[in-house]
Amino acid sequence: MEHTKRQPAHPGWRFVLLAVFLAVLISALVRAFLVDVYYIPSASMEPLLHTGDRVLVLRTDYLTSPVRRGDVVVFDGRGSFAPLHSGKGPLADGVQTLGEWLGLAGSDTVYVKRVLGVAGDHLRCCSADGRITVNGTPVTEPYLYPGDAPSELKFDVVVPQGRLWMMGDHRSVSADSRSLLGAPGGGLVSEDKVIGRAVQLIWPLDRAAPVPRVSVPADQQKDTR
Repeated sequence: MEHTKRQPAHPGWRFVLLAVFLAVLISALVRAFLVDVYYIPSASMEPLLHTGDRVLVLRTDYLTSPVRRGDVVVFDGRGSFAPLHSGKGPLADGVQTLGEWLGLAGSDTVYVKRVLGVAGDHLRCCSADGRITVNGTPVTEPYLYPGDAPSELKFDVVVPQGRLWMMGDHRSVSADSRSLLGAPGGGLVSEDKVIGRAVQLIWPLDRAAPVPRVSVPADQQKDTR
């Protein structure tokens, strides 16, 4: 009697597992070097971005050009916005990282804000008509949350080299560079902590749209004191 060679059980599973592994690897590489997805954890960027929104973040935007005033950026706030962060322990940090990667949770150390000042800029609050001034020019901010003042907190600061001044669009609820001036790091974010520029709102689908890129006053003579 002729015996047929026994075939291995479920040979297709190897290919399925390999395909899943390659898909995860490619996704991880793309998100590490090209584009990423960030979960919006708070109302500080309303009305543009709401709690629970997901935005696409372009990591390559600032490789060949500098950060611009008016850009909405995602950045690592350790040393500035989260100066004393020390983690929650290996297990909790691991679960948190997985949730962030899947777009299901926000981060304790990653933030999204709008750039109002770049290196050398002199920012003041406020002008006679209640606006923030950048290098002596009052800024018109159409993106502000309706009813919010540009700032209830007074400030007068020159942005050092290599740093950025960040503010949320929903000024009355945003903890940003204004409220962290006395903290370690002074609330001024190092340029090398910028992860990328928010370019597209991708969730929820009914509000999916490009994140508008606006400009705040053109360069003038900067205060270098």
